[in-house]
Amino acid sequence: MGQPVVRFEVMGKDGDKLQSFYSDLFEWEIDSQHGYGNVDADGAGIGGGIGAMPGAGEHLTFYVAVPDIEAALVKSEELGGTRLFGPAEAKPGLELGFLADPEGNKVGVIRQLG
Repeated sequence: MGQPVVRFEVMGKDGDKLQSFYSDLFEWEIDSQHGYGNVDADGAGIGGGIGAMPGAGEHLTFYVAVPDIEAALVKSEELGGTRLFGPAEAKPGLELGFLADPEGNKVGVIRQLG
């Protein structure tokens, strides 16, 4: 398959409402802390997060594991995409970047460090 999708995020104005919606709709167990809820895949699919992001607008993002964030961002630009952010260390042990595809859809690229 190449590089896999490893995480998703659903963000909007009302994180609690979104968490309730997806929890009720798909019977997801959501661990919510500080307005951001983590969805554990329990080995059946990919995990993700649901929360509020005031001012950023509603969006759905998926994250793809890549071996080299910079190379992925450069390649996306060569293919007509746009670099939005990165590469940067998101938290210890995790490097992150964001790109937009030619239609403007946001995609995260992620790499475990070490």
